[in-house]
Amino acid sequence: MAEKFNIRHSVEKNVPVVHLAGEITSDAEDALLDCYNSLPEEQLGHVILDFLETRYINSSGIAILIQLITRAADKKHKIEFSSLSPHFRKVMDIVGLTDFVQIHDSLADALE
Repeated sequence: MAEKFNIRHSVEKNVPVVHLAGEITSDAEDALLDCYNSLPEEQLGHVILDFLETRYINSSGIAILIQLITRAADKKHKIEFSSLSPHFRKVMDIVGLTDFVQIHDSLADALE
């Protein structure tokens, strides 16, 4: 059975963190974009997407991430990734996202 997508956000050390869990597919698009868009404008300069509980990402999920990264870059904002599994880190490298986002081994590393 597919693991449903869940999302929540928090603010840690004055940095907004979007915690992603489950499967990032086309079904996650509205929730992910709504969560990002709900962050106060003054906090969008630096946002961390935490993948600790992410179990699956397909091409539609990657397209959503690219959409977020593009929106952020257009406004001179920065998105960073944390807690990617070795497999997801390799996927992000293959599709070229590592050229546009900084990737941290853990959320604690991202917040330093």
